[in-house]
Amino acid sequence: MAEKKIKTIGVLTSGGDAPGMNAAIRAVVRRGLSSGLNVKGIYKGYNGLLNEEIVDMTAKDVSDTIERGGTFLYTARCAEFRTEEGQQRGAEVCRKHGIDGLVVIGGDGSFAGAQKLANLGINTIGVPGTIDLDIACTEYTIGFDTAVNTAMEAIDKVRDTSTSHERCSIIEVMGRAAGYLAMWCGIANGAEDILIPEKYNYDEEKLISNIIDSRKKGKKHHIIINAEGIGHSEAMAKRIEAATGIETRATILGHMQRGGSPTCRDRVFASMMGAMAVDLLLEGKTCRVVGYQNGKFVDYDINEALAMQKNVDPYMWEVCNSLSHNYSKNDTV
Repeated sequence: MAEKKIKTIGVLTSGGDAPGMNAAIRAVVRRGLSSGLNVKGIYKGYNGLLNEEIVDMTAKDVSDTIERGGTFLYTARCAEFRTEEGQQRGAEVCRKHGIDGLVVIGGDGSFAGAQKLANLGINTIGVPGTIDLDIACTEYTIGFDTAVNTAMEAIDKVRDTSTSHERCSIIEVMGRAAGYLAMWCGIANGAEDILIPEKYNYDEEKLISNIIDSRKKGKKHHIIINAEGIGHSEAMAKRIEAATGIETRATILGHMQRGGSPTCRDRVFASMMGAMAVDLLLEGKTCRVVGYQNGKFVDYDINEALAMQKNVDPYMWEVCNSLSHNYSKNDTV
């Protein structure tokens, strides 16, 4: 147990929003209250912490939130918190408001902030909330399931009109430097080409050749899933149309992937992870990240978690390519 008993905890969401964050907040609040703790909600992430936008939370405050997308605590970027002065002030604000433990829901950038607070003596636990699925210490991140299903449904609709007009369609999904959304959609939507930053070799001539070969074999449409980390879909569409003579259109799905009512999986995983974060604080733990590995909810040291590197599963990528129209196991596009 901790040398100093935890009495009051805070919870904030930071970085990009993700469906299921509200379920995680709800779990933190209700698990904390049922354990005899005071719980404070911090609005607008680390920016709100520095501005002391802090309120007491009750069980009623989180009623009817589990089905809502986004985060009702809001989120914001905070350049000041990247500075040593900002981090020290954040720790001081926690102490001023009697916050003995802090639950931070977000991605790697949010965890880096939690790491700094932990180094300054604030008990912190990170909960992985990002649609990118790019946190190495966990097999699952809150928001991914909703986002990938939102993208999948949108791509199905684009495929319908692409077939009607016998077009090539480039559909750009989110993910920044991570291609997990693109890869999953590529498999789920039966795309002909999947471009992800981890694997794409920028051989556009080969991509064009694939489109031409596919059309010669009688394919009436060609779906390319393009990860945000590669981007430039509009320019790519113009080059492909000029080279192939096939009408090519780009569709950028954008922030619609962040919104919407979270799926059952996101609600359940967020609830479990939020509750576990509170339990870890009650056990006297700090500087930890909740994760999911091998069918179990686990926790890692934040320093260890941030040092981990996540790579695309080679077998999944090979299967992804082999299910496309004309790829061999040796293709890397």
